[in-house]
Amino acid sequence: MRSTDYLMILIFAAVMLTMPLWGPLIDAGYPDIMQRFAVFGLIAVGFNLLFGLTGYLSFGHAAFLGVGSYTAVWSFKLFTMDVIPAIIASTIMGGVVALILGFVALRRSGIYFSILTLAFAQMMYSLAYSVLTPLTNGETGLQLALDDPRIIDRAMGINPESGLPSTSFLGFGVTSGDNNLLGYWICAVIAILGFYIALRINRSSFGIMLRGIKSNQTRMSYTGLSARPYLITVFVISGMYAGLAGGLLAAVDPLAGAERMYWTASGEIVLMTILGGVGTMFGPILGAGIIKWLEAKLSTFNESVVEHALAFLPDSIEHSISVVVSKFVGEGWHLSLGIIFMLIVIFLPGGVMEGLQRLTRLVGFGKKHSQGDAAVRAPAE
Repeated sequence: MRSTDYLMILIFAAVMLTMPLWGPLIDAGYPDIMQRFAVFGLIAVGFNLLFGLTGYLSFGHAAFLGVGSYTAVWSFKLFTMDVIPAIIASTIMGGVVALILGFVALRRSGIYFSILTLAFAQMMYSLAYSVLTPLTNGETGLQLALDDPRIIDRAMGINPESGLPSTSFLGFGVTSGDNNLLGYWICAVIAILGFYIALRINRSSFGIMLRGIKSNQTRMSYTGLSARPYLITVFVISGMYAGLAGGLLAAVDPLAGAERMYWTASGEIVLMTILGGVGTMFGPILGAGIIKWLEAKLSTFNESVVEHALAFLPDSIEHSISVVVSKFVGEGWHLSLGIIFMLIVIFLPGGVMEGLQRLTRLVGFGKKHSQGDAAVRAPAE
């Protein structure tokens, strides 16, 4: 790894570990929203390994997210409320399901691969509401119950004093209390580790082979190299990232529902990656943060909030504007996200990272320009 890679890791770690300090500055200092930043940043990094390095666009990653959540909750119900076994099990199960799907879907490429992954995710979503109801609890979702076996906990004499048990990490409560940051620290540390692994994969010979597949898979086959083992491997790794993210969601909120496997959830993962910048390291994380921040802020607005914000306008104009603007907030916040996404795709095809690179070049040019002017003026003076 290069020195710049270690710098990237340090920057990402510093940002994640100091989020409780700077998060309140953007009204994102709550444990729930910070946890979502870390978890969805993790799944976006894993998805970028597949889409960014190989060009294979999956519309079924939400299936692995849902499988990871269900696996974690079952771990809590059957064995122990400690999050470590649940996180390990959800990661493994995400990889197993990805292996099954990849074995079938990766026989095709391009739009056919994307459709196969979408069909698989929708099939999993439908099964969760029908055939697999004994495992998923259907529309109600899988939840904890007082009569759950919790074999390991009961064998160790660990029982809740009252009500439902809460998840824990080595005996410390994860979900108890609104100001408990332990859940965030777990998500943040795992996100940093996931970022480090993704960076190592990106810089490895394996990553070079994946970029070769994206560049010209046919030419690679002419040299005698089969792309299929590489594709299946990276697909499984990406599925494990998603399964891990699902396990983390259940760890901080022990509930699993089929809505996490719906096609819109897969589309949101794709939007995060494209919005931030496909193929970049920081881009998907930025995209995940932007979308989750917009969801947290815009979804809480309603028409009365909009009217209050526009109170400085004349009444006739205020009412007309508030009626229109209110359609883009609250339950309709996805309309605002759609507009932002279209603007990014049209003007910044490389995502937010491309915009930051343009800004950096612009600032750098301005410095060089000013230095050049000083050099020209110096002899005259």
